[in-house]
Amino acid sequence: MTPPITAVTFDLGGVLIDWNPRYLYRKLFDGDEAAMEHFLTNVTNLEWNAKMDAGRPFSQGVADLAAAHPDQADLIRAYHARWEEMLGDAFHDTLAIVREVRAAGLRTYALSNWSSETFATTRRHFAWLADFDGVLISGDVKLAKPDPAIFREFLRRFALDPAATVYVDDWDLNVASANAVGMRAIQFVGADALRAELRSMGLPLAESAT
Repeated sequence: MTPPITAVTFDLGGVLIDWNPRYLYRKLFDGDEAAMEHFLTNVTNLEWNAKMDAGRPFSQGVADLAAAHPDQADLIRAYHARWEEMLGDAFHDTLAIVREVRAAGLRTYALSNWSSETFATTRRHFAWLADFDGVLISGDVKLAKPDPAIFREFLRRFALDPAATVYVDDWDLNVASANAVGMRAIQFVGADALRAELRSMGLPLAESAT
């Protein structure tokens, strides 16, 4: 018999926080979208950023990449020096769901790929992060999604029953890994769909935020 849900865990970037390097690089490329996209795809790409999320020091990552692309070294250094400018707002419709879940008496957690070095800045921007029952950041444990090991560490650290824990993430590979360790994972495509999915699991949420 499937146990009742007692905890809901949320990814951060793309689910609760609008993080996007384009917020910074549109300024640095003076509106040249094609040049900016080429840079973000071929230089400071997601694979490179993922290494910092997994615990690599930013200083090393930036130095190595700048050495490989000396003609773009200043733009590469800005990725760390001006990282704060990549932060947008919270996704308030999803944040409202977090608060409803908590008000219903369930525990709430965050599990996210994020550099330890930049997460301190993130905490300052979003005071509501302190309201979670627990937060696990990839950079702190040197493990990153979709590696199932980070999900197992998360469940161990907070003594959670995977079958009673929902996990919400916008990336299908992360959802698959969460399911593989026994969590009840939902792929995030928007707050309305998430609300409906959680209601279908028996959570006492309103039909809409309004």
